[in-house]
Amino acid sequence: MKQAKVPNDTEMKRLLAVIDTGKHASRNRAAAMLSHLAGLRVGEIASLLIGDVFDGDGNPREQIILKAAYTKGHQARTVFVSDKLRRELRRYQSSFETTLPNDAPLLKTQKNTAFSANTLCQLFGELYRRAGVDGATSHSGRRSFITKLAHSGVSAKVIMTLAGHKHLSTTQRYIDVNDEMLRAAVEVI
Repeated sequence: MKQAKVPNDTEMKRLLAVIDTGKHASRNRAAAMLSHLAGLRVGEIASLLIGDVFDGDGNPREQIILKAAYTKGHQARTVFVSDKLRRELRRYQSSFETTLPNDAPLLKTQKNTAFSANTLCQLFGELYRRAGVDGATSHSGRRSFITKLAHSGVSAKVIMTLAGHKHLSTTQRYIDVNDEMLRAAVEVI
């Protein structure tokens, strides 16, 4: 089965430019950043509630606890939120017209309902298509997250844990390799 494309830096800039100039920019950017900066699956993103992501004072949490019901393997896990992602979440929160209750969906469709995983998957596909990133899907952000960690020297066990995988072989399938990475690798010698 063909894997989702891992966007390069130029493609990522195009994606964000398309998002930032489109309808529902802050919501769509938050969804993309949860995928690219935290490695969340589309179903996990669609399941998030305001209280999962923001604390009682309205600040983005340093950790998001994914309930078992949210995850593919039905295993609760902790997602660590980087400073960059917290800034993105603050940016998204500033677009709220009112304070939202903790049990409200984090992301809402234009019909003001929670996204389903399928609907959010379609949104990602449309955003990548409009950005001209061929081969990218809703899984591209997750693959990008895992690939960047691997190429930054993060240990395989840590990546596996962050991704919520039970087997290292699953994590390894996510890691993308391109010519630039191969060139850099041989320069180490």
